[in-house]
Amino acid sequence: MAPTGFQKMHHATPGATPRVVVVGSINMDLRVRCERIPRPGETLRGTELAEIPGGKGANQAVAAARLGADVHMIGAVGDDVFGCRLRDSLLTAGVNCDYVSTVPNCTSGVAIITVDDKGQNAITLVPGANRQLQSWHVLDAEEIIRQADLVLVQLEIPMDVVITALETATRHRIITVLDPAPAIQSVLPFLQFADVICPNETEAEELSGQAVHDASTAMEAARQILCHSPEAEHRPQRCVVVTMGKDGAVYCSTDGSSHQVKPFRTRAVDTTAAGDAFAAAMGLELAAGCKLLDAIQFGCAAGAIAASRPGAQPSMPTREEVVELVKTRRADD
Repeated sequence: MAPTGFQKMHHATPGATPRVVVVGSINMDLRVRCERIPRPGETLRGTELAEIPGGKGANQAVAAARLGADVHMIGAVGDDVFGCRLRDSLLTAGVNCDYVSTVPNCTSGVAIITVDDKGQNAITLVPGANRQLQSWHVLDAEEIIRQADLVLVQLEIPMDVVITALETATRHRIITVLDPAPAIQSVLPFLQFADVICPNETEAEELSGQAVHDASTAMEAARQILCHSPEAEHRPQRCVVVTMGKDGAVYCSTDGSSHQVKPFRTRAVDTTAAGDAFAAAMGLELAAGCKLLDAIQFGCAAGAIAASRPGAQPSMPTREEVVELVKTRRADD
């Protein structure tokens, strides 16, 4: 069965610049390069330390802007040096920061990221100002959400803010993509408000209770996550996409369709923001009315390009780069 787009939801006007609202975290990434990820109790010598603007929300906002969208960010930073740099980074990327709050007497969010020689990473998150984001920040921006074509949300902010963002977008029939990272069981009852849920393998395991070690177990995890979330009349079609890095992705939809999407072959340098590039790119294609499978393939291409470059926000590809990679696959096929 060929999967369709989300036909009953609001879509971007053909030819118009897509409008995206991102509700999520804004962090400074402290990235350490190391031969491998240290084991518990082990000390390793790193080869590089870098301060790079990140945070899953901010990464997705920059990704969407780089892909040609008009983007508004709803988030919070501290009144510190990192806060100034994080806001400037978003503005430089073309992201509207009218709804980015500066929290007095608070540090900005920080992520400590260890990246090994294969591009794999381990992340420790200190939320900082992200923890101060509140539901009223979202409600203050409701008019911007009402005008949007796509809302992107993650779980690095308080759960009540996540719920408010998803419910507000649902009320206005806006397509929503939820990146459930870090994965927590308490989000399960609220998955009904997301059109697309896109966990990675580890997050899919946490949400489903199903061990994920290959495409078939990832597919089963996707089905379990759909089963965990209540049926929703306001979301006539929902799907779970499990991203699997170098193994591509699998998805399962409430319309009965499921599929494994082949990976795009690139050399992984830093996978930190690959999932964020995927979520933004896939969501934009869905908002444009593309078929689900095509949107996921576009997202996989964006994620592959991001993984081939160092850093989070600096790794985000342009639309032209993603289109070219997708064309290359079609030519090979």
